[in-house]
Amino acid sequence: MKVRTMQDKRRPGFAFAVTIVKPVLLATTTHEWIDGEKLPATGGCVVVLNHVSHVDPLTAAHLVYDHGRVPHYLAKSSLFHNKVLGFLMRAAGQIPVERASSNAVGAFTAAVEAVRAGKVVVVYPEGTITRDPDLWPMTGKSGAARIALETGCPVIPVGQWGAHEILYPYASKPDLFPRKLIRMKVGDPVDLDDLVQRPRDHSVFAEATDRIMAAITGLVEDVRGATAPAERFDMRKAGIRPTGTPDPKDEQ
Repeated sequence: MKVRTMQDKRRPGFAFAVTIVKPVLLATTTHEWIDGEKLPATGGCVVVLNHVSHVDPLTAAHLVYDHGRVPHYLAKSSLFHNKVLGFLMRAAGQIPVERASSNAVGAFTAAVEAVRAGKVVVVYPEGTITRDPDLWPMTGKSGAARIALETGCPVIPVGQWGAHEILYPYASKPDLFPRKLIRMKVGDPVDLDDLVQRPRDHSVFAEATDRIMAAITGLVEDVRGATAPAERFDMRKAGIRPTGTPDPKDEQ
């Protein structure tokens, strides 16, 4: 059941995707949206979530759609090479970027343009599914912070839990039944006002990113009913580099 009527213009491809995906989600999940009214009804923004499963984009889209907005993701450009999939993704307004190269600026530019056009851009600041042993949020990358500081748009944090029960991190086979509970809690916009006028350097991006991850982590604690570790898992310190991602030097 939609919480808020649709505010955004829907492309035909997105409407078609909804007719396929939403019935599947309703058949395999139940959901609890907490404080969803904090998602802006209009205007560009960045929605940031923790990442626990490959199905996260579907469950996040469900949350955003139910609150009257169309979610936009930064998708690997290689996915657009397939004629059918590429057509549907472009029709749905998704954004092709060259993630597997050093062209990180392309992703940034595309996201900034989308936000300035009044769109909701969904970002997973961790950059990949968490590698924390207990699935807590890891340290974040600076992409969401850079978009927010460039555009001045609100950054809306969301803590989510339950998608991993459908498809555990890096598992190949989903567990669809019985239906899984997806809980998402939306927080207040992350306060970055004091950073907007400061020079855009590593320390500013790091501070903004830390605030974003702290907000997400607090919301995850709420939906899990547990306390996160005092120190977030750091893939770089652990010597882990995800495949198909830019070299670390490209995203400081």
